[in-house]
Amino acid sequence: MAQIISEQDIINAICLSQAYYKSIRPEDVIVELTYDDDTSFGAEVEVNGQVEILNTGAMIGALRVWIKDVLHGDPFSTGIELVLDDEEGIIAKLS
Repeated sequence: MAQIISEQDIINAICLSQAYYKSIRPEDVIVELTYDDDTSFGAEVEVNGQVEILNTGAMIGALRVWIKDVLHGDPFSTGIELVLDDEEGIIAKLS
């Protein structure tokens, strides 16, 4: 059975990744996950008043950091699928 990463943990992963790359605290990052039929999954990230739009690939990259640092797994051998769930919102299935 695939492990599920919740919407909140996806947000946490993006905060952690942004904090790492920008040398700030994860608490200083504001994230809103998005989904569009044309562009797929994305995230609007705000840091110090600056807004950046992350695409699906950048979100997967942030989840790889989360898998390595929080789940202590191999980030590159883990399959990651983003899913729009009717009840749970945007989740990630790991395999």
